[in-house]
Amino acid sequence: MRRLGFLLRPSWVILAAVVAGFAYLCFTVLAPWQLGKNTSTSERNQRIADSVEAAPVDITTILAGPGKDTEWHRVTANGSYVPDSTVLVRLRHLDGAPAYSVLAAFRLDDGRTLLVDRGQIAAINGTRAPEIPAPPTGPQHLEARVRASEGIIESKPPMTEDGYRQVYSTDTEQVATVLGLPLTPIPTDGRGGYLQLDPGQPGAFTPVALPQLDAGPYLSYGLQWLAFGIMAPLGLGYFVYAELRARRRERAAAPAESAAPDEPKPSIAQATSPEASEPRPTPAAEPSASAPAPKPTSNEARLADRYGGTRR
Repeated sequence: MRRLGFLLRPSWVILAAVVAGFAYLCFTVLAPWQLGKNTSTSERNQRIADSVEAAPVDITTILAGPGKDTEWHRVTANGSYVPDSTVLVRLRHLDGAPAYSVLAAFRLDDGRTLLVDRGQIAAINGTRAPEIPAPPTGPQHLEARVRASEGIIESKPPMTEDGYRQVYSTDTEQVATVLGLPLTPIPTDGRGGYLQLDPGQPGAFTPVALPQLDAGPYLSYGLQWLAFGIMAPLGLGYFVYAELRARRRERAAAPAESAAPDEPKPSIAQATSPEASEPRPTPAAEPSASAPAPKPTSNEARLADRYGGTRR
């Protein structure tokens, strides 16, 4: 246990706390968030795909039900448009240009009133609302899809501009307040819904396109957060192992360094003595027996050397 005592140092404790907190968020918040979005997107895509082939049902059937998985269902509605019930939704886009969504109230034959999205219409010069044709009068038969309300943007209240009542989101409760009509919310999983007209219906403009049936990257993002939650503790374990290995090497190298013999060093007296500082004389080299004799230098000496020391 003494070998692991370094883990109690503040730096290691803080690192362990950060890793543990990050892994906890990965498993409990980040990964479930992305996986939940993948599940909801897949369910939405499945409902849209099923509704394309399914026959429309009467809206009164949806109104009488619990509202489970009703969004995107195709329905029919019989009744008539309520006069002077046009409301515009700002900040929409049509073919990449600014546009408005046109809303209106539709009264069913049984007396209940629903909110209907008639589609989108382009803005004039991208800033002003055009003149909106009134919906047809008299009895109408509509085919539409059930949509959930978008909610209310608290920071952007309703307004009146260019002669039209305008809002910033499609919400049944807010439009009911703006029109002063008791609109009936269509039961959905979320907020009370409304009808979005299919192409070619009475009073329809350019319909809002169906979303692409693509699950998106949410599944891969969720799996990545799970992987990060696993890799973070493994990385901490590797750092602990590396620290233990480095400390083991230091302990093994310490006895070897203490056992190495020290080289003899001259004492201070020897280093500072005059005899040590004066150069010692080099002894003269004695002639070697095998060394050659020096050559004579004078003429007589050369003759004596040549004739054996006698002259005749």
